[in-house]
Amino acid sequence: MEVNALVIHPRDNVAVVLEDIPKGGAVRLAGGGTLRAREEIPCSHKVALVDLPRGTEVIKYGEVIGKAGEDIARGSWVHTHNLVLEE
Repeated sequence: MEVNALVIHPRDNVAVVLEDIPKGGAVRLAGGGTLRAREEIPCSHKVALVDLPRGTEVIKYGEVIGKAGEDIARGSWVHTHNLVLEE
């Protein structure tokens, strides 16, 4: 099983995909974790590792990068369409 997503920091609740992931495709993490993509996720974009209710802090690099602008389900693409960026 080849890893196709990276969790950059242990605190992160998103991972970065290393290739385009089709809807329903496997997101394979180092350490053996796997989840299904709920939608197409472009290479180098983020995928939610857990359910992120609206207002939840989104953490990448161990730092808050924004808040969920809507409910984001585990396996969903996380990007500007559903993320409120921190200022």
